[in-house]
Amino acid sequence: MQLWRPPQSPIAIRRVHAVVNPASGGVGPGAAEELATLLSDLELEYSVSELTPGDCEAAVAAAVAGDPDLVVALGGDGTARLVAETCGPHGPLVAPLSGGTMNKLGRALYGPVSWREALLAALTRGAPRWAPGGEVGGRGFYCGAVLGSPALMAPAREAIRARDIRRAWRRAVIASRRAFLSRLSYDLDGATGQGVAVSFLSPTCTPPPGERPALTAAVLDPPESEAGATAGVRLAVSQLTGDWREDPEIVVPCLAGRVWARAPIPVMLDGEFFRMGREVEIRFRPRAFRALAPAPAAP
Repeated sequence: MQLWRPPQSPIAIRRVHAVVNPASGGVGPGAAEELATLLSDLELEYSVSELTPGDCEAAVAAAVAGDPDLVVALGGDGTARLVAETCGPHGPLVAPLSGGTMNKLGRALYGPVSWREALLAALTRGAPRWAPGGEVGGRGFYCGAVLGSPALMAPAREAIRARDIRRAWRRAVIASRRAFLSRLSYDLDGATGQGVAVSFLSPTCTPPPGERPALTAAVLDPPESEAGATAGVRLAVSQLTGDWREDPEIVVPCLAGRVWARAPIPVMLDGEFFRMGREVEIRFRPRAFRALAPAPAAP
């Protein structure tokens, strides 16, 4: 039987390194083998690496150091974030496939399709596209960021993903209790003030409230009450699940900013938790990395 061959992509892709995160919610068993079979059927030179907890950064760095034409990321937005940050604007092309829970970056680039359809579309009809993003304290993000105590909900989410309900509940309680213990001061393109949390969305996932490409910055400053604590937790959850811009007090486009507090600042970048210093710089990256994706559909 003759093997079906898809039409060639406008760009020559010969060497591919795929990194697969089996811990991501939508990857499933056998995904690495299935991906390898697909790349083999397309007669590409390929390698496939499965990520393990504690070794993700080293594995991704090794994949990029091999200088492939394309790095495929099969996992959630956190896996895509790590691969995109490691590749940067000067590294290989990136194909962030939807294999997690929210898959905001993969859906923005390829639409609501399976990772198999997305990969075929990228390899057969894709072209290099600059993907914007942001930077918080030197760390990149490409979907969204939350600075402040609501970011403490990220460890609770990880515990849920690990099916550790007791730890998830404990983390959620801690996040709720700390929701108003620390306030942030901010300077966002000259707009200054204070709030419980400052969040940012990349224009890849959400168009900014203006004509120029920029991050969408929002400040949450609810009252110190039970309703306010609920609003703080809602911000952390809705940053992962939808558009939170109806909740905050202030929404502005932002190219650069600064956030500071009296204590180290908890930060959530594309769903991943980081604890940074007492002052962090934020900036918009118009050319954060190069994605391999079909041209966006005309409006």
